[in-house]
This record gives sequence, structure tokens and C-alpha cells, in this order.
Amino acid sequence: MSFDLQRYLKARKALIDRELDRLLPPQNRYPEKIHQAVRYSIFAGGKRLRPILLLAGYQTFKDDFRRCLPFACALEMLHTYSLIHDDLPAMDDDDFRRGSPTSHKVFGESIAILAGDALQAEAFALLATAGFESGFPAKTVLKVIADLAQASGLSGMITGQALDMETQGKKYTEKDLEFIHRHKTSALIRASIVMGARLAGAREKQIQALSGFGERVGLAFQVADDILDLKGGKAFGKPRGSDKRKRKATYTDLFGLKKAEQRSRELVAEALKFIEDFSDRARPLREIAKFLIERTY
Repeated sequence: MSFDLQRYLKARKALIDRELDRLLPPQNRYPEKIHQAVRYSIFAGGKRLRPILLLAGYQTFKDDFRRCLPFACALEMLHTYSLIHDDLPAMDDDDFRRGSPTSHKVFGESIAILAGDALQAEAFALLATAGFESGFPAKTVLKVIADLAQASGLSGMITGQALDMETQGKKYTEKDLEFIHRHKTSALIRASIVMGARLAGAREKQIQALSGFGERVGLAFQVADDILDLKGGKAFGKPRGSDKRKRKATYTDLFGLKKAEQRSRELVAEALKFIEDFSDRARPLREIAKFLIERTY
């Protein structure tokens, strides 16, 4: 049976966007500027990859994936917070994100910082609220909250970003690069899939398999981003060669384009082995993994 990945991604993105619109305060709520800034970054485009992966992780075991929409939206809120802060002058100092001016260029640095802070807080508030209202076991919800907190804190994004900043413009090793990619990017992608599987009641052995799958998918995603930064893409959203000009730690800089492309293919192949015994219900996960190394955005 054929599977139309682009149709699948488009449909899931539409569901997530509608739910985000429902959950977030309107942009005309007083004081207007902060609510406008929050919505500006949330709805400035983006693939919604992480929330889609959460839904796919859930649907690998159960059909009623709409129950997970608030959890998926919380994940997107937290991811967007990280992008707003990454773009700040004190961090990556980017003027464009997803082809549009970054939050601090539109609303100023102080409001951008607050918008990121607000989205981080709202993400965890939403996880807790969804836990109360969704009927999932309290123990499961607490584990899901812990998954996201660990992936976004000192065990994940924060330390990855910290080392990314420390190595910028300096000599770095393969060990440094691996740490940055595993923590800054891969940790949240892995958590997305695990959170969905956990909400579906997956067994621990299945969760471990999906964790291995997600980690390698996350690494492949970051290597593909490094390749796109060098080659450019139809909708990459920022100037070609931006990371190279900033002398950031990238796979293409350390190993070259050809080896980076080879490594991305190897990572996807490794990822797929982790779920080779899963049923066809895991097909969206498999197709997304393969898509990551073919994408142009």
C-alpha cells in the first residue's frame, strides 16, 4: 500500500497549527506586543517535525492520536522558544528565521527574550493541564514531562547550545561536534518520539528501540542541516553559508560535504534497524527518517 508522506506531513501540520491557534491567547490580548511576538514566532512557518514525530510515535501503537495534540503543541512551543533565543544577538545573531525577520528584529531584544520565556513556561503548563484533562495515567504524564525537561535542559539542548557557543570561531574536535549534535538537536527529536510512544502505553523495550531510532534520526537531521547550510535549499530560511561564515561547528566543516552526505545516509540506515521489527504502523516514522536526507528545506 502506497504512502504519501507529503500529504501526511501537510495534514498533521494543519492539525497542529489549528490546535496551537486554539491554545494560544489572541494577539490583541492586552498587553498586545508580547502576545503578538509569541504568535509571530509560532506561526512564522516551520515543518512542525517534532510534534509530528510525537503523533507518529503514538500512532505506532494506537489510533486515537488526536488525544496527544496538546502534548504535541507543548513540544512545538518549547522548540520555538529555543529558536527565538538562538537567534538573539548574544547567541547566533541571526536576522532571518524561516525566511522572515527574527523576533528580536521585529519586536526588539527584550520582547523576544520574554516571548521565548513565555513559550517555555506555557509548554510545561500545557503538559500539566493536558495531563489533567486527557485521561492519561498520572505516572505516564509525569514521565513525559520529565522527558521534555531533560531533553531541553542540562541533559539536552542547553548544554548543546553552550558548547556550540564556546566552540564558535575556535578549533573543535569530533567529540565536541558529536556532543553538540546529540544534545542541541538530537535530544529533543528523540524525546518527541519517546513521548508519543509513552503516552500510547508502549513497553519499555519498545521505548528503548524508539529512543535509539530517534537519536540517530536527530543526528541525521542535524547533519542534513549542515549540508543545507553549505549547499542552500529552496526554502532553507536563512542565507546560504551562514554557519560557515560564523565559523560554527558543523559536520561539513570538519569532514567535508561528501563525508557528511555519507554520514547522513548511515545514520538513517542505523535508525531504521532499531524499528525493523515494528509493524507497518511505524511506516510514518520510517518515511520521515528517509525524507530527512532528501529534503531541500
